Amino acid sequence: MLERLCYPSSMEKKKKPTELNKLAASIVAEATGEGQEEETTSKNPAAVALGRLGGLKGGKARAAKLSAKNRKEIAKKAARARWSK
Repeated sequence: MLERLCYPSSMEKKKKPTELNKLAASIVAEATGEGQEEETTSKNPAAVALGRLGGLKGGKARAAKLSAKNRKEIAKKAARARWSK
């Protein structure tokens, strides 16, 4: 019973940062009890929709602007990159 109160379960544990300064800051915050509030980053749905809209249009618009020769060069370069691995 005592262990359960002292140690959070694996589901409750937060992943420690790998970068040294962030790790040190998280250890200090944990030891002093600071930083208990959760960081929430929510995206603006309108901005997400606009970004997606531009992303959906971008490839088709670029392909329409390119000449057949340029498209062929880009395709060859991509194929070389894929098969060189």
